[in-house]
Amino acid sequence: MTEMDHRQLGRDSLFLLAEVRLVGTEVEHRVKVRNLSVGGMMAEGDMKVLRGTRVEVNLRNIGWVEGAVAWIQDNRFGIAFVEDVDPKLARAPVGEGPSTPRYVKPVFSHMQAGPLRKI
Repeated sequence: MTEMDHRQLGRDSLFLLAEVRLVGTEVEHRVKVRNLSVGGMMAEGDMKVLRGTRVEVNLRNIGWVEGAVAWIQDNRFGIAFVEDVDPKLARAPVGEGPSTPRYVKPVFSHMQAGPLRKI
């Protein structure tokens, strides 16, 4: 695909946090995910990288994904994934399964639907 073809892929604008590390290292850097598509993402953070650097990204509900830095501008950089991901998974709520500890679940998930009482 050409660079123009990549730009035509649908991107979800969102705000998530993710961990990024250089391939082969264990030092993780927290970044803000500004947008996410099937083939890549835009990250914002203080991590210093060079174009072409191989990285791994830990995305919510997806796990570790390998990619390479495609572009850099100020404290933002683009990552092109080696394999496609499903961006909708990253948007899905976390922690509503039966094995999820209570302290991770949303506060009102166990309450019955109905009007809330003013206090």
